[in-house]
Amino acid sequence: MGDQAEQLRELARRIHPVTRVTPARPKSNRAMGRTIVVTSGKGGVGKTNVTVNLALALSRRKRSTILFDADMGMANVDVLMGISPPSTIVDVIRGRRSLQEVLVPYGDNLGIVPGGSGIPELANLEPERLATVIEQLHELEQEAEFILVDTGAGIGRTVTNFVMAADEIIVVTTPEPTAFTDAYGMIKEIDAHNPEARVSLLVNMVDSEQEARAVAAKLTTVVERFLRVRVQYLSCIERDQVVVRSVLQQRPFVSHYPGAVATRRLNLLAGALLTQGQLPPTQGGGFFQRLVERVRQVSIS
Repeated sequence: MGDQAEQLRELARRIHPVTRVTPARPKSNRAMGRTIVVTSGKGGVGKTNVTVNLALALSRRKRSTILFDADMGMANVDVLMGISPPSTIVDVIRGRRSLQEVLVPYGDNLGIVPGGSGIPELANLEPERLATVIEQLHELEQEAEFILVDTGAGIGRTVTNFVMAADEIIVVTTPEPTAFTDAYGMIKEIDAHNPEARVSLLVNMVDSEQEARAVAAKLTTVVERFLRVRVQYLSCIERDQVVVRSVLQQRPFVSHYPGAVATRRLNLLAGALLTQGQLPPTQGGGFFQRLVERVRQVSIS
């Protein structure tokens, strides 16, 4: 426990050197980190597993990365990574810990903000309580190169807030008709409230890339016909028993099964994101600043 605590303090110093947590001011000589929201229309499509392993793939490319488990009430990033964080986002929400104190180091370039699990009240947080946490997360945006936000599944209030504030969104689906339909429902929500976002599609649990591209083509055809937002095919992950094994073992496959097909796919995905590049800065500040404003607008309305 002592070693873990010391690692936590060291990561907090490295990622966020100040002790006092206050809303950060934009740094004139440093761009804000790139925040990517990973979401899905329904549960069971492997969204969190994709996010965890993508965060690891980016960190292994020496990119400072924060993984924020924003699945309020049903968080399981810590379970998939086999860690037992001493504190979680619940402690920040309730004022018992600062964000730096709950930040858990994982390897050299990855920090995890653990979510809360089994606490129904977190699924629909009061706007002011959520805004208080988000203001602290805004500071991390100015220190990490990548922040991956793993949302809950579906179109609940908290999920919608995260998705609508994002410049970049990865929608995870599978070939199953229900997943396909719910992915379209999520994209329809994005179109209604955030049509300028860069929306990418990752098709998980496929038998081949050919199958994935067929699913993506079918979905993008419907989107182009009825919606304004544009969706691009990003990548796929084939069915791989290593993925199932890694979940049971609570060991991310990117780090523990480096030769697996799924690992190769996630490494290619990380490379594609780096090649893709960051979008130009959006008016209204970074992701978390816009998220705070959105949450408070919802509160007022």
